[in-house]
Amino acid sequence: MVSQTILEKYAELSVVVGVNIQPGQTLLIRCAVDDAFFARLCAKRAYELGAKKVIMDWSDDTLSLLNYTFCSEEVLKQVSPSRVMKFDEVVEEEAAVLNIIAPTPGLLAEIDPAKVASVSQALGSKIVKYREYTMGNRGQWTIVALPSAAWATKVFPDVSEEEAIEMLWNAILASVRVSESNNPVEEWAHHNAMLSQHNAILNNYNFKSLIFKNSLGTDVEIGLVADHIWAGGMEHSTKGIEFNPNMPTEKSFTMPSTTHVNGKIVASKPLSYNGHIIDDFWIEFKNGRAENWDAKTGLSILTSLLETDEGSKHLGEVALISHQSPISDSGILFYNTLFDENASCHVALGRAYPMNVKGGVEMSPEELSAAGANDSLNHVDFMFGNSDMSIKGVRQDGELVTVFENGNFVF
Repeated sequence: MVSQTILEKYAELSVVVGVNIQPGQTLLIRCAVDDAFFARLCAKRAYELGAKKVIMDWSDDTLSLLNYTFCSEEVLKQVSPSRVMKFDEVVEEEAAVLNIIAPTPGLLAEIDPAKVASVSQALGSKIVKYREYTMGNRGQWTIVALPSAAWATKVFPDVSEEEAIEMLWNAILASVRVSESNNPVEEWAHHNAMLSQHNAILNNYNFKSLIFKNSLGTDVEIGLVADHIWAGGMEHSTKGIEFNPNMPTEKSFTMPSTTHVNGKIVASKPLSYNGHIIDDFWIEFKNGRAENWDAKTGLSILTSLLETDEGSKHLGEVALISHQSPISDSGILFYNTLFDENASCHVALGRAYPMNVKGGVEMSPEELSAAGANDSLNHVDFMFGNSDMSIKGVRQDGELVTVFENGNFVF
């Protein structure tokens, strides 16, 4: 399977390029118990780089399913003070956060989606400070992935479990530029520089809106807030520390308007959300708000997502990714947003990132709202790009600029 050398390179990448742990800084690692071997490698490397302490926040999908199956909704909605304290400690200590995911697509498929949504909202309402800390880039954070057997067999259903896990390992490592022969830290420096060039071009255009059309039925104009900023790849914390929040990443993204989104967005890939799969779906927007929607699979889940709060009916992110990009070219449907979003243009329902508007990371919640930033308990990406996507940018003077032809950037 995967060699110790590869695992150590991946841990190095996660700690050095992902969260970029600083001497004297605390690191929180959120990880499934099955993947403790990798979390320990990351912890060891963090300590070697001078971390003050490493805190582990363990999870277990099997136990989560048992809890949802046998516990009442009221019991599951009780968020213990000790759990909230752990999240608050991250904020108070200005810690870095390393999320190691190994998802099980469709884990909660048999659980009432209203129960799942209610429990998720209960937790979200208790960890507002933590959410603002990470989404506001007040500290470094990142997400990396490891294969689980359930995930691997979902992605590669026609081979044995062992073969599927190996194939998923290979796909994950290729997407994050880790191999036996390379230096992934150096490769990410080059990759971040290329993404930065893309962002600079988009920022120079200062578009008022973007018009998306494709053969799947997407036909929508997405307005952009005044003083929006395109970002992607390497980011900076409010203390000026470089980090990469998503690994892999191929996107340039910014902040859409909460009032100027009109038309229909048709999903091009399934969405795995709260342990359920939503597929073959569309959402129609009017004056920035989702007014109509449908799905052939998971309609009740989609409705529950959109009705979490008012902000869930508005967009918090729009991201551009060429159809001809590494994850898209692999031809693999990962059933996981971290990967699938990097194969396709996408939008996010819910909360916006403060970094995507000028001065946003220093703004209060009230100031962000006045600047046009959406707020919500959710931030859920879904993909709508494809091979014939066209995008026109509308400049402030009304001039149209071609941004995408046949699914790809023209510049």
